[in-house]
Amino acid sequence: MITKVNPYGHISLTNDYFTALAAHAAEQCYGVAALGQGTADRGVAVSEEGRRLKITLHIKVGYGLNIKTIVQSITHRVRDEVEHATGLPVERIDVFVDDILSL
Repeated sequence: MITKVNPYGHISLTNDYFTALAAHAAEQCYGVAALGQGTADRGVAVSEEGRRLKITLHIKVGYGLNIKTIVQSITHRVRDEVEHATGLPVERIDVFVDDILSL
């Protein structure tokens, strides 16, 4: 659980919330066929490092697509959506391609 303090009080956000938010953002990106089944829940892990978030994603991509472009799209979209929804800065996003699927 991550707690954010603002002038109105404390807001506690669970890891399930961050996981769902990051997973939804990643699934909407072009080229992502599915989320992987790494050690994280739904292929997503979120942790806090000194008031900044670290997000780890495991994905499966479609065959024949540019992996670098897909990863750039994911990192940009996930960072934007998480920072906008929570107000917490994202330190880094690690993306692991677990599989390539033919679509």
